[in-house]
Amino acid sequence: MIYALILFAVTYALMLMFSAYRPYIAVGSAVIFIATGMLPFNEIVGAIDFNVLLMIAGTMGLVQLFIDSKMPALLADLIMEKVPNVQMAAVALALFAGVISAFVDNVATVLMVAPIAMEICKKLKTNPVPFIIGVAVSANLQGAATLVGDTTSIMLGSYANMNFLDFFFYRGRPSIFWAVELGALASALILAWLFRKEKNPIPKAPTRTKVTDFVPTYLLVIMLALLISASFIPNKPDITNGLICTSLLVVGMIYTLFKTRDFSVAISPVKAIDFETIGLLFGLFLVIGGITHMGVVDAVANLLAQMGGGSLFVIYTVIVWASVLFSAFIDNIPYVATMLPVVTGLAAALNVDPTVLYFGLLSGATLGGNCTPIGASANITGIGILRRAGYEVKSSDFFRIGIPFTLAAVIPAYIYIWVMFH
Repeated sequence: MIYALILFAVTYALMLMFSAYRPYIAVGSAVIFIATGMLPFNEIVGAIDFNVLLMIAGTMGLVQLFIDSKMPALLADLIMEKVPNVQMAAVALALFAGVISAFVDNVATVLMVAPIAMEICKKLKTNPVPFIIGVAVSANLQGAATLVGDTTSIMLGSYANMNFLDFFFYRGRPSIFWAVELGALASALILAWLFRKEKNPIPKAPTRTKVTDFVPTYLLVIMLALLISASFIPNKPDITNGLICTSLLVVGMIYTLFKTRDFSVAISPVKAIDFETIGLLFGLFLVIGGITHMGVVDAVANLLAQMGGGSLFVIYTVIVWASVLFSAFIDNIPYVATMLPVVTGLAAALNVDPTVLYFGLLSGATLGGNCTPIGASANITGIGILRRAGYEVKSSDFFRIGIPFTLAAVIPAYIYIWVMFH
């Protein structure tokens, strides 16, 4: 186990130091895990989340059709008409991403909102890096707000037999949705402070952009509706969301072929897929699979249990903040899957209702990914979009926004959940 932990630590240190080579570092580390037997051959396929990879690929292609239709430019015009300056534009975009992400996967949200942010920045001739980071961390934040907002929320709902409405009101009390919204309000103030120097007024365009084709917009709306609907289907295939996104991309490409009669134009969305981002996630899935197989995640869970002692408040505090810390570096899905039975056992040993620990685990594990540029798939996706546009994101650029944003979001949620459910 110690060798797996060392390789894992070295991998993440290298990715933080050499941001331009993250995909190669992740894949290289994955190869070492496999070659040394720390990730057995029979567990390779199971370690890869093909649903996420297919969803990213499908949505990236679909979003390219969306961009080509000029709809993001129109939405950018509409937002720019409503906000007074660059500072408020950044906050408005982050809040907009958060609202969508409460009901749709975080990665899909970033892929849909980022083109609007990029278009606004192009019109304002300003650096899009902080805008896209704000969109990504806001999408991560709202993932814990509803049952359908994130994979970890779905896991908790299934494990604790919670339905969609339980995330709003649970056993007669305002539930985790309101804790997340408190965090969203506090983090919006943090974003406003971080962008406090961006007071340049937004010029009003004499005319709004004309949309050339509404079909890509319809396809995106259909994608949102299908992703939300699919979340209510029990025992569905693991790659359901990925199939939805890739199938709609194929529909969009076929439509484009019939419209333009040009095969090269029809397949152009495939060229928009960021295979470096997909390669990075592919490598990270294998690395996380390796440390999970070697017992590192289980050891972390047991350590948290021991640190808590016999105090519910101490255990709750340890679970929340340790989850924030660990989720900044490891995929929160295997972590939450491992911790749910541990949390249940802790509650049973203390003879208390596990709800406060469940919600503490979910909030900490979901929001912790905002601390680092590689802590969440949405962050990786946002950085990939910036890289393709010619902008290199340093780790320090991300920390400047991600860390204060995380603290502002977690602290109110941490207090709220304890007051409501202990």
